[in-house]
Amino acid sequence: MIKNWLSLLVVASATAFLPSFTINRRSSALGVAIDTSDIKNGLTVELDGEPYKVLNFSIMKQARGAAKTTIKFKNLIKGNTIENTYRSGEKFETAQIEKNSHQYTYQDGNSFFFMNSETFEEVAVDEKVVGDVVDWLEEGMDVQLVFFKDEVIEVIVPQTGVYEIIETEPNVKGNTAQGYTKPATLSCGATINIPGYLEQGEMIKVDTDKRAFLERANK
Repeated sequence: MIKNWLSLLVVASATAFLPSFTINRRSSALGVAIDTSDIKNGLTVELDGEPYKVLNFSIMKQARGAAKTTIKFKNLIKGNTIENTYRSGEKFETAQIEKNSHQYTYQDGNSFFFMNSETFEEVAVDEKVVGDVVDWLEEGMDVQLVFFKDEVIEVIVPQTGVYEIIETEPNVKGNTAQGYTKPATLSCGATINIPGYLEQGEMIKVDTDKRAFLERANK
């Protein structure tokens, strides 16, 4: 009995010196089990082995039974969109993605080249993956490349950017109509609507996601 007690004492003493560990929930980039209550715009989940980004969703409450959630997804590999309806509490798996900071360097044919900000490794991305983001790319711009199974599936530009108005119609004197807008081509190549009082050569701040004018920017 004394021998058993001594053995327990030795184990307890040794355990006291072992490092303690805290179990943390993984970030969404590492593949986490979630349900409909965790869905939000911009979240990337894995469906049938492919990454899908949540574009928007709506919740329909019913008088009887559980609520239903309708979700519109974009396939980040194929580019197509789908819309599915799920019962409240249905499970998903977030896609195992990795985001790395890169700098846009140049375009060659159908490929766009980005340099890893830490390793300086160059990555070529097909124009189909770049998609509409091409409108905002400027040489030297810092972006995020999203990887899924070692392949780039998305290019994310900053949500806001400062660009020069390269071309727009001149402001008409005396035109004080509220809400008057006109199309303008920006230095990055994108075309958006801007307030009528703005002139060619001015610098403006733009919401790249909404493709909308925000405010004048200091030169």
